[in-house]
Amino acid sequence: MAFFDKLKNGLKKTKDSIFGQIDTLFKKFVRVDEELLEELEELLIMADTGVSSAEEIINKLRDRIKSERINDGIHAKEALKSILVEMIGEGEPLNLDTKPSVILVIGVNGVGKTTSVAKLAGLLKNSGRRVMLAAADTFRAAAIDQLQIWSERVGVELVKHNEGSDPAAVVFDAINAVKSRKADVLIVDTAGRLHNKKNLMDELAKINRVINRELPGCARETLLVLDATTGQNAVNQAKEFMKTADISGLIMTKLDGTAKGGIVFSIKKELNIPVKFICVGEQVDDLEAFDARQFVDALFE
Repeated sequence: MAFFDKLKNGLKKTKDSIFGQIDTLFKKFVRVDEELLEELEELLIMADTGVSSAEEIINKLRDRIKSERINDGIHAKEALKSILVEMIGEGEPLNLDTKPSVILVIGVNGVGKTTSVAKLAGLLKNSGRRVMLAAADTFRAAAIDQLQIWSERVGVELVKHNEGSDPAAVVFDAINAVKSRKADVLIVDTAGRLHNKKNLMDELAKINRVINRELPGCARETLLVLDATTGQNAVNQAKEFMKTADISGLIMTKLDGTAKGGIVFSIKKELNIPVKFICVGEQVDDLEAFDARQFVDALFE
């Protein structure tokens, strides 16, 4: 199945509950007026786009309607889709300009962080890169075991220590393994414990110091995994992580499990961090680089 078809299926809950109503709304109104715009704003808020994002979208649409003299629902819907694409912006590609490059993956427990690491490894491996994983979430034996299973399924090497080990020591050994095996990318699964931010900050700082010392000048990404089903709480999580990490991009998971896929617009508005990957299923190939146009089209088709 092509990823666009998976995306349409994955966003079905959001489309059926909210964007289907938006489609109906445009068909219902013979002419575009303030009543239509008010109803549209309510629907956007229901989709968890956030109040400020919904207001911005409506204001831009109102301006577009006036400047382009739009007077029917069909053209107004196309204008809305164009505005939504512009608001999200294009997902920026990963910076993997050095060999090796490092990707740190962070996020609270339960958001799909470890499975995202494995899916990202599979995606990069299929693009022709040699990938290795580091199990630096050493505070949960289950996370190490889970990553071991996924690494075998994807077919990439994993560096791990026992539960309770120093995460930075795992990363140190993984970097040495990457050098000796001439791998292209090291993906690091880190612990996510926002309830103790100081420990989290200390761990990430220590890991980054090891990377700086052992791989000076390497290309590095820090990707934050967010669970779309948590709605506005995902925005709050991101704001907390931004206090402790230099986040370069987002991975949005579980978009297939929520009717509030509009959270993507809210996150972009609130955080101004690019969504680099989205996940719409449990299979290893259900992670894909984010494409704003595909995302918006899937909400309406």
